[in-house]
Amino acid sequence: MKKKIIALMLSVMTMTTFVGCGGSGGTTGSTEPATKEASKELVVYSPHPVDFIDPIVKEYESKTGIKVDVVTAGAGELLKRIESEGENALGDVMWGGSLSTLQPKSNLFEDYKSENEKDVIADYKNTDGKLTRFSVIPSVIMVNTNLIGNIKVEGFKDLLNPELKGKIANSDPTKSSSSFEHLINQLYAMGNGKPEDGWDYVTKLAKNLDGKLLSGSSAVYKGVADGEYTVGLTFEEAAAKYVKDGAPVKVVYPKEGTIAKADCVTIIKGAKNMDNAKDFINFVTSKDAQTLVTTQLNRRSVRTDIKGAQGLEEFDKLKLITDDELWVNTNKQNMLDKYKEIITAN
Repeated sequence: MKKKIIALMLSVMTMTTFVGCGGSGGTTGSTEPATKEASKELVVYSPHPVDFIDPIVKEYESKTGIKVDVVTAGAGELLKRIESEGENALGDVMWGGSLSTLQPKSNLFEDYKSENEKDVIADYKNTDGKLTRFSVIPSVIMVNTNLIGNIKVEGFKDLLNPELKGKIANSDPTKSSSSFEHLINQLYAMGNGKPEDGWDYVTKLAKNLDGKLLSGSSAVYKGVADGEYTVGLTFEEAAAKYVKDGAPVKVVYPKEGTIAKADCVTIIKGAKNMDNAKDFINFVTSKDAQTLVTTQLNRRSVRTDIKGAQGLEEFDKLKLITDDELWVNTNKQNMLDKYKEIITAN
């Protein structure tokens, strides 16, 4: 079935009647109880790129006969939308958004664990009961090889080079989960494991952005690939796709260390198409779908029985660092407020 992709370009409050969803039962005209027909619809909210969404959703529709409507926007904007809808949920599934972005908003989601949980890598299991881990996404630096010249970019410190002032693509961490992950990564990597010690670096980087803060994650990787920016702070899959397609870009894993967080898929509280929402989560974490993710879509699987995506750096060759999830969740709003102050001051 044909899928409808709806981009959220306006404010959350002006877009609360975008689509009807859910199956409905009706009276039969007899004395027998009305029978509620199984819904053949599903509404998915997703910050994923459209070209990532399409193959998976088309495969799901083909296998199930369920019509999927996808609403796309930044993770932060979608969360605001879910909050504004309250008990009248118009979406069924939130597919995408990093663990750090979704965990503080876990009250917006239903309890559910995928039937594939037994096959998930230990570090990426659904330990909270609500957020099913979907894929593993390291934070990376994307470099335009036509523009970089002799400027060395091997890590975060190199982004402070005055020659890159105004040429760095970075999105607003209040709207983009990938940007928020980069902020966490910078604080831990440049603070030597102590995030509070990383703010000096973040302040210096903000000055080198020269007042440019993009509205969404797609503007970062597209901006670098199109030559609007020399480097960008983005996520692995987005940059790797352009490399695979032959664009003049390369992927740099920060030598100071990168955090490889999972993004998630979860059921929105009060979802009208609950059974289909559960089925969708089971599908995207199945071996078939996760194989598609690694072989065609440049992502790393969360499953133990699927090899790493071809063309991506092996995990054991990366300098991986971890964050304290409890600290991040507790301090998220403070981090965003402080970042806003720094950006405003620069």
